Amino acid sequence: MGPLNVHVDFRKWGDRLHWQTSGLLLGEDEFGTWLGGAAGTVAYSGPRGTGVFESAFVQLFPRDEWWVAIWNATGGVEVYVDVTTPPRWVSDDHVTMVDLDLDVVRFRDGRVLLDDEDEFAQHQIEFGYPEDVVAHALTTAEYLMDAVRERREPFGAASVSWFRKLDELGARLP
Repeated sequence: MGPLNVHVDFRKWGDRLHWQTSGLLLGEDEFGTWLGGAAGTVAYSGPRGTGVFESAFVQLFPRDEWWVAIWNATGGVEVYVDVTTPPRWVSDDHVTMVDLDLDVVRFRDGRVLLDDEDEFAQHQIEFGYPEDVVAHALTTAEYLMDAVRERREPFGAASVSWFRKLDELGARLP
């Protein structure tokens, strides 16, 4: 029996369907649960259509934190962190969270930016985000900007061992 394939179910406020994808369960550490996928093997669907991840990736679902992060093995974006509600494991093979629009992106050249502030402002009105959710999202985004820029773990070298584990599983990827 190979590694468990986990459904990753990003939603928008009000239980609106958003990004849908999957990943192989790699394991857990002090930061949370890690999934991964080899280049060209994992499909996604969402608001901008469907496709396949062009780069191998590892993804972290922390416990009780308001974010989810993905590291790319290649390409211009090194790490992409979605500000979300805390990830909730519906079952062993299904994790879900609500995407709260704000994203922290670190490029391979070291630049870090906060993306989609306009979408966050629009959705506060359109979707009726509660005040405490807005406060959590803003506080989380501020924390993430510093942590990602300063490469504080898990945004430093924590992903390296998970990329190695993904590589070890390579022969068994779908």
